Parts: sequence; C-alpha cells; structure tokens
Amino acid sequence: MAEQEASGLQVLLHTLQSSSDKKSILTILKVLGDLLSVGTDRRIHYMISKGGSEALLQTLVDTARTASPDYDILLPLFRLLAKVGLRDKKIGRKALELEALDVTLILARKNLSHDQNLLHCLWALRVFASSVSMGAMLGINGAMELLFKVITPYTQKRTQTIRAATEVLAVLLKSKSNGRRAVNRGYVTSLLWLHQDWHSRDTANTYVQIRRGLLLCLKHISALRSGREAFLAAQGMEILFSTTQNCLDDKSMEPVISVVLQILRQCYPKSPLPLVTASSAYAFPVPGHIATEPPCDLPEEDFEDDGDDEVDKDSDTEDGKVEDDDLETDVNKLTSKPGLDRPEEELMQYEAMCLELSYSFEELESKPGGDLNSETTQYANHHHILTAASSKQHCYNKDQSSCGQEREDSVRSSLLCMVKTQRSTVHLGSKRKPGVNPYQNVQSNSLGRDSSGSEIPDIQASLKADAWDIDAIFCPRMSASFSNSTRTGEAVEVIDKLLQTHLKCVPFHDPYLYMAKARRTSSVVDFKMVAFPDVWGHCPPSTTQPMLERKCGVQRIRIFEDIRRLIQPSDVINKVVFSLDEPWPLQDNASNCLQFFSKFESGNLRKAIQVREFEYDLLVNVDVNSTQHQQWFYFKVSGMQAAVPYHFNIINCEKPNSQFNYGMQPTLYSVKEALLGRPTWIRTGYEICYYKNHYRQSTAAAGGASGKCYYTLTFAVTFPHNEDVCYLAYHYPYTYTALMTHLDILEKSVNLKEVYFRQDVLCQTLGGNPCPLVTITAMPESNSDEHLEQFRHRPYQVITARVHPGESNASWVMKGTLEFLVSSDPVARLLRENFIFKIIPMLNPDGVINGNHRCSLSGEDLNRQWLSPSAHLQPTIYHAKGLLYHLSSIGRSPVVFCDFHGHSQKKNVFLYGCSIKETLWQAACTVGTSTILEDVNYRTLPKILDKLAPAFTMSSCSFLVEKSRASTARVVVWREMGVSRSYTMESSYCGCNQGPYQGLQFGTRELEEMGAMFCLGLLILELKSASCSHQLLARAATLLSAEEEALDQHLQRKYIKRVIKVLKMRTSWYVFHLLSIELSHHET
Repeated sequence: MAEQEASGLQVLLHTLQSSSDKKSILTILKVLGDLLSVGTDRRIHYMISKGGSEALLQTLVDTARTASPDYDILLPLFRLLAKVGLRDKKIGRKALELEALDVTLILARKNLSHDQNLLHCLWALRVFASSVSMGAMLGINGAMELLFKVITPYTQKRTQTIRAATEVLAVLLKSKSNGRRAVNRGYVTSLLWLHQDWHSRDTANTYVQIRRGLLLCLKHISALRSGREAFLAAQGMEILFSTTQNCLDDKSMEPVISVVLQILRQCYPKSPLPLVTASSAYAFPVPGHIATEPPCDLPEEDFEDDGDDEVDKDSDTEDGKVEDDDLETDVNKLTSKPGLDRPEEELMQYEAMCLELSYSFEELESKPGGDLNSETTQYANHHHILTAASSKQHCYNKDQSSCGQEREDSVRSSLLCMVKTQRSTVHLGSKRKPGVNPYQNVQSNSLGRDSSGSEIPDIQASLKADAWDIDAIFCPRMSASFSNSTRTGEAVEVIDKLLQTHLKCVPFHDPYLYMAKARRTSSVVDFKMVAFPDVWGHCPPSTTQPMLERKCGVQRIRIFEDIRRLIQPSDVINKVVFSLDEPWPLQDNASNCLQFFSKFESGNLRKAIQVREFEYDLLVNVDVNSTQHQQWFYFKVSGMQAAVPYHFNIINCEKPNSQFNYGMQPTLYSVKEALLGRPTWIRTGYEICYYKNHYRQSTAAAGGASGKCYYTLTFAVTFPHNEDVCYLAYHYPYTYTALMTHLDILEKSVNLKEVYFRQDVLCQTLGGNPCPLVTITAMPESNSDEHLEQFRHRPYQVITARVHPGESNASWVMKGTLEFLVSSDPVARLLRENFIFKIIPMLNPDGVINGNHRCSLSGEDLNRQWLSPSAHLQPTIYHAKGLLYHLSSIGRSPVVFCDFHGHSQKKNVFLYGCSIKETLWQAACTVGTSTILEDVNYRTLPKILDKLAPAFTMSSCSFLVEKSRASTARVVVWREMGVSRSYTMESSYCGCNQGPYQGLQFGTRELEEMGAMFCLGLLILELKSASCSHQLLARAATLLSAEEEALDQHLQRKYIKRVIKVLKMRTSWYVFHLLSIELSHHET
C-alpha cells in the first residue's frame, strides 16, 4: 500500500513537471493542496522527501517563462511553495539552483500595481529568504529596494501586501551584508519614520503586525555595530521610547512593545561599571603570589558586544540539567582510587583531632573543651552560662536557659510531628499582596509592644533623652585597643543599657560573648564595627513568608526607567554617597539621602550612587583577590523616611538568572523593630526582577576574553520607621563570629555526663582565624573496658559546611544540625550513642568574614581544590582532607560524608551524590557497565529524607559525576576515600515548589529544621542497614511507642508498619516480635 502511495505521488509530481496542459496542472495542484491541508506535517515532509519542492519550483520557472505567464497556475503554486517551504530547510538553495529565486523577484517587480499577484510573490520570497545566504543573494539583486517601494506610509489600502513586505524585509535583514547595505543607504532613518507614521495614525491598533514588522527590521539592523550607531544618530532611542510610553498597559500592543524593548536594550550604549578597578576594594597579600596591577576598566570602544537578545524571563527555567558532554565517561577515572597526595607519616598529626579514640574516661572528663575555649574575655561577667553578676543578669541567664529549652522542645516536637504525621509545624503566613510591608501593623512611634504583648518604653524618647551616637548604638566599635578606648567604653555602656532595657531572649545567643569573640576575629581591613543584627541576634518570625507573586511587566518598567536615564540625563542626580574606593566620609548626615555602610563582618557593599531622591544604584564588591563572584550583599542603611518606596538597583550581579525572578525576596532587619522586641530578619521587597543591563567588563579587564555581561537586581523597600537603621542582605546572614559564639554556648549548655562535645582547631586560615572542628558523641556509660571499647568503635559521620561564603543558608542548616545533636531529644541521644560526629561547620572562615561570595582570600573556589590542596594556600581543605585520609587509614571511613551548600537557581533541598553506572547510562556509554559492581545504597539516604523532610525532594537529586566537579569534596571523598555515601546537600535560597512548604520562602526555622531532619535521616539509614544492632532496633521501637499519646493513632500505626516491613527481613525473630507487640499495643 505504501509503495502504491509513493508511486502515486511520484506520478503526480512527474506529471506536474512534464505537462503543459493547464487543466491537468490545476487539477494536480488542487490534489496536492487538499492532501497537505489535512493531517500532520509528516505529509509535507514526505512530499519533500519525494522531490516535491523541486517539482513545484520547476513548474514555477516553466510557467513564469512563457510569453504570457498564467497566474491561474502561478498563484496556487506560490501558495503551495509557501506551505512546503516552511518545512523544507533547503528551499532557498533549491530555488537558487533552479533559478526560481530570480524568476520570483522578476514577477514581483512586474506586479507592483497588482496586489494579489504581488502578495503571492512575497509569500514565496519570504520562505526563500529564510536561508541567510539566499537572503544575501536577494539583497544583491535589489530585493530591499523593491520592498521599500511596497512599504508605504500609513494607509488603509493594500495592508495585507504591506505587512507581507515588512515580513520579507525583516527576514532579509538577518543577513549582515543586507544590514550593512541598509545602513549605508539610510534605511534606518526611513524605517524609524515609517514606524512613527504608522504608530501615530493607527489609533485603533488595527495594523499592529505591520508596525511589528517595521520594528523587526530595525532590530535585525541594530545587531550590527554600524546599525546601532545609525540608530542612535537618528534619535532612535528617543523615538521608540516616546512612542511606547502611552501604550505599556495595552495588551493588544504586546507584539510591538516586546520588540521595542529588545531594540532599546540592544542599542543602549555599553559602558564599564562605575568603578576604578575590576578587582576587589580589599587587598590581601597571598603567600608566594606576586602582586600584579589590578585590571582597570577601559573606554566603551574596547567592548565586544554579542548583540544577543534577552527576553523577559517569566518561566522558571532553573539550572537543573547536566550537560552530557560534562559527564565523566572514562571508566578508569571513575573506578580507580588515587593514592595519597601527601607523605603517609603526615597523617599522624590528625590523631590529636581524634582523641576520643585514645582518651580514658577520666581524661575526657577532665578536659571537656578544646583549644578554642581557653580565652577569658574582659567581659566574662556577662557570659550568660553559670553566672549571676547581678539580679538583672541573673534574670537574663534564666531567660536564656528557658529559651534554650524552648528551642530544644520545638526541635523535638517538630521532628516527631514531621516524621509520624507528615504534617508541617511551621505556621503558614497568609498570602500578602506585593508591596505590603511585613511590618504593616507596627507603629513607627511612641509606645510599642513586644511579641509577647508586653509594653516597651518609648525608644525615640529614650534615644533623644540620652543623646546617644547612632553609630555607637547600632554598630559598636571593635578593635584591638578595645579596652583602652574611651569612645568604645561609652559604646559598651550604651549597648549594656540597651541590653538590660530592650533585649529579647534569643536561644543559643549572647551579645556580650559575641562582642568578645568579635575582638578575636581577624579581617583583611580590620573592621572597627559590628553589625547590630549579629550582636543582638535573630528570632525566626512566627509565620512563614510566601513567595512574592511577580507583578506582570515589572522588568519592562525597570528597563524603560534605565532608558529614561540615558535620554533624559537632567533628571538623574548621579551622586556617590558611599564608596570603599574613595576617602571617607562621603556622606553628609544632613543631606537628603540615605546613609550606607558595609565595613563590618560579612558586609558587602562597595558603592552607592543616588540616582533620584528615592532610588540608588548599588555595586557589590568582588571576592578578595578576584575579579568576579558578585552576588552576596549585606549592608546597613539609615536616614530613611517611613512609608516611602525606595528603589535599590544592584547593577553588577554576574549570574545569568536568579531566583529573584521567581518569588525570592532579599532580607531586612530593623533596629527599631529589634528594640521593640522583634529582632527578626524578614523577607522584604517588591517590584523585584533580575535582568541583563548595559554594563560590560572590558576585554582588558577580562584578560583578553570577551567582556562579560552584568545583571541588575532591582527591588523596592518601604521601611517601617522614620530615621531607623536597617540592614539589607541577600540571605539571612550568619557570620564566623556567630558560629564561634554558638559553639561556645553549645558546649557550656550540654550535660557533660551525657554528651561528649569537643572543639578543636583544624588549622589556621590564611587570614589568621582558627577553623573549628567539632566532635559530638555520647559519653561512655563508665570507664570500664567494655564501655570504652563500645565508645571507641562507634562509626563516624562527617559533615562540613560553608565552603562558599555567600551560602549562608548552609550555616543555618548546620546550626540546626548542631543544636539537635546536643539536645535531649531521644533521637539525638540514639545518634550520639551509636556514632561519632566530626563536623567542620565553616570551611571558609576568611571568605565569610570578608564578605566574599565564593572564594577564599587566595581568590580560589575552595570546593575546586580537593584533588591536590595546598597546605599554605588552602589550609582548611588540606587538613579536612587529611583528617578524612586519617580516618580511612585506620579503617574508620565515615558512613556518610555530607557537605552543606546553598543553591541560587533551584528550589527545595536536595542531594548530589556519585554513581558510576548512572553517569555512564546518562552519557549513553554502556562499555564495561555490565562488569561494574556498584552498591545502590547511595540512594537510600535521599529517599529517606524525601519522606521525612518537608523541604526535601528526591526529584531534584542527581548522582552524576561531572568532569567539572572532579575536584569537589563530594567526588574526591567518594573516589579517594571510598565513601559511597558522599553527598553535597543543596538548600535553595528561595523556598519550595512542592510538599507542605509549597509556595513558601525558607526562613531560618525551616533551614534549621532541615539540619535536624538530616540527623534523623542518618538514624533511619542505620536502622535500614544490615549491620544495625538488635539493641538499636529495640530502642528505636521503644522510642516509636513512647510518643503515642501525642500523635494521631492511625498515622502512627502506618509508620510502625512501614518500619516493621523494612526491618522484617533482617532482624532476629526476637526483635521482630518486639515490634509486633508494639504494633498490637497501638492497634488496641
């Protein structure tokens, strides 16, 4: 049958080419038209494969070359060619070879006054010109001149033909040679004039497609440098800007406005960032590195422009796929285990970091602390643990203790509820409209109430009465000469008074201890100030904040505002109000502008430029000893008016997309709110978008490569109070000093008879800061040989975090992990009794301290240095790897290794792991896979977390090994230490698009919860393992039954049944019998 159809079609096509009978030709054309008008494109492609295009073209040429061309034949021929040509990628080349290109152009010239015939010729020319080379050929033969005779000023006649002509011209101008020809002949001015004429006279928007066609012509011309120059010289920016201002909200004008926007962005003159150098404002001499001159940005003519278009990103195209060409397909590299990267005798030094393996019980009891706790501070009387310096201080200690207990109870309750009822404990906030201030119920003056309803004294009156210095209040000065500074002493007195009057208890935080620790933190520029939120502390808000619903057209509005600046420069203030590169102070407190500051720990703001009264351009600092990685920001702003929208534009971001386009908001901390009893980082901002701007890095600054693009993050903030001091950050900040303070408080809060908590110094960083190493396990029951033996043979779990400084969410997850592991939660107790946890909570302290986003002080991404780290340049990685080597050498490789990270372009929490087979399968490389034996248990932990943690999703997990990730912690620990469960855990900066938290942004509560859930996942993983002891199984079963009164019976029975099903095949009959008894007990 198929052969008959094929032969039938071929007969038709052959007859079409050979016949001279008009009736026969028309009949065949009608049959072909009917065949192609129904069904799918497969029919057209089939006809093309049988030579259909050639037959139609040949018939066209033969008919056109007769003495009197018969348009009864030509018109249906053109219609068929237009339909077939859209699917035939070689139609232009075929038309050239059969001379149909010239024939069609000649016919068009002859029919300039005959609209119907001309329209059909234009349809054919449009498909012929789809090939750029054929378009160039038509341009050489005068096609553009012909089209300009057809495209006339506004008229209500011949509009179908004019529209077709603009479409053909737009296709022709995709050819660079045609574009240059159009520039040289002054077509840019003509097109602008035609656009103005049609736009002004088409008041009913009837001919939008003609106007769009004219704009597409301009768009293709402006892809050339000469085209952009001609466009700017012809006042094109002003013309297009002015013609669209009155129709931005008209949906029928969308086809026009979209192209206008692309042209304006394309033609906006490219310029360097308003910075003196592309390098960081901070300098740090790296040992062994020769200092070089910082690259300077050069004038505009040095820029290479790719002319790429960028449309408004309204779809969540998150970065979730791995390019197949990046997958490691070398089986030898995937399966081989490299040797040590250092002499074996060096590993002996790490015995001192594993004292739990050699200490007797008495020694452990006499030395509960590590090297980090030997300090005694000048303000030791303010330590809230085990002190009672005064009645108020004693009260504060009591509150702190109760806060810790509340925090512990909430963690425990959250875990049990999440695991057994599959319900979230987080209070969901109501959806709020864009632009609504989260502090909307807060009054900006007079008497306030804290979150518990207690009255708080009038802050404004208090500040005025004592005439305190705002800097002394909000950023206490810290320096090496802390104790000798009269000014600093006054500041401490102020802080002391504020703490006694306004402090709200923050669990596991002590402002006095924080300030003492801050004195010991070493920064590149010797920060003299401490940010108020870091000293005062943060309490999670009572409700979880929803993702921001993006306002339609917000990006478009911001881009038009950028254009307005260019064409109306007189409206722009352009005043530098803060800069790390220029002498301080730049700001006049009496001036009508905001005051900015960022020279504090983890702070990052390099420059602030006042654009208009309530709008500022901001530039963030690149990483130290680097020219890139601009993402993290954290700065203080003051001097604001309440209820006034302020716009902030961070203009030197470098990632091509961001979660700020998909519901994410920056964070804000208000000092006045904190003094009112609400010390909380909240998500804030509206009219948020992230888009490519006109700034470019020069080729010289980029090392000879094409200058990179920059992106703008823009958002509006309405501050809650007049003359407040607020802090804005990319994400919830978590400083190095906060970590060190937290670790000390944790150590002092644990029950030393039950919890073994030890702090060691892994190493000193390049910046001279100690990198902490924490060991957590349960104390042995006694110093008997049996109990010490059990203590020393517990398997290890190794967890690291914050190798990338800007990923502060990783530290909040780590905070949740640490607090849970030392808590009295029964699950935590089981974990301590069965594992030894080695935790490096911050692998890049220097980067965190100095406000870097990704690198260390050496300007290197430390998570790309694990293959061969240097003890001098990457000490934290070198010694972290050394510790893992040591554990492996004594047969104590960790059960799980996990490195906590943050992710800027995806939602939820998920794991990256390593699998040889999955990598080879994904790369379609099956060579040798049948002989590779691989334990698939690397998938068990993420599957467990998928069921336990509301923020976790298995669907985003990946177990592929990429070439570009060969030197990351995850891959190196997997390959070199043989840890099959080696993971990176990524937490979104934004929030969740699935599960109980769907549509919500992450707060610190959810991130800390994820840290606790990860620990619970480790316990379930052990319960599911074949090596799990009967004693642990029995204790786990008892734990399940202990919570029955607090949980829904039906759901709990389901959970126990699930556990029993998992354990049945591996446990002894006795343990299974115990679990069955528990199940029967619950069912009764």
